[in-house]
Amino acid sequence: MAADERQLRIDLAAAFRLASHFGWNESIANHFSLAVSDDGQTFLMNPKWTHFDHVTASNLLLIDANDPKTMDRPDAPDPTAWVIHGHLHRALPHARCILHVHSAYATAIASLADPEIKPIDQNTARFFNRVAFDMSYGGLADNDAEGEHLVRALGNKSILMMANHGVLVAGSTVAEAFDALYYLERACKNLVLAYSTGQKLNLLSDAVAEKTAQGWECDPAWAPAHFAQMKLIIARKDVGFAA
Repeated sequence: MAADERQLRIDLAAAFRLASHFGWNESIANHFSLAVSDDGQTFLMNPKWTHFDHVTASNLLLIDANDPKTMDRPDAPDPTAWVIHGHLHRALPHARCILHVHSAYATAIASLADPEIKPIDQNTARFFNRVAFDMSYGGLADNDAEGEHLVRALGNKSILMMANHGVLVAGSTVAEAFDALYYLERACKNLVLAYSTGQKLNLLSDAVAEKTAQGWECDPAWAPAHFAQMKLIIARKDVGFAA
């Protein structure tokens, strides 16, 4: 195994442990993936029905998005994971790391008739005009038509609120995608708590919301630094993810 693939495996395995640490995972469902090839179409993904706490660098599946026999493998991935991640990696080069969860607060917002992340504070403003929405949940993503639909829904954006389902975050690296998911869940939590008061939201103006969102985008070193610190925290609990 090349050293760079080894490091990618470690980073993705750490993301699984961190998601479990924060309670974003759900049973043995949900999937993360990470491209290892230059074209983004060969990628790592968690094994079928494996709890996030049991995912390691070495047991991640290596999958070719263009291999029609993927589901015939003895270690075939979960069918819905293959549909979602396979189609996205095949069609969207910018989506090198894809994190899909049913985290509590993002799913709550995605389940509203209006799932827009209203800019009420610094965290929510990060996502102003930067989120795609899929408002037509049609059941489990177990067919090519649904995979193609999700490709169109995400488009050139990196956040997809999936109505009545959950959320999907894409990034160029694990660090970038993790940081976005972390703040997305915090933003949705802030919004749920604000809604729960029953009082009128104090929305930021479009100009201030856009200025704040641009401010989040100014320092590309933020996400790698954040992820590096989180890896240290999770390694103190259990370094087994790197095995």
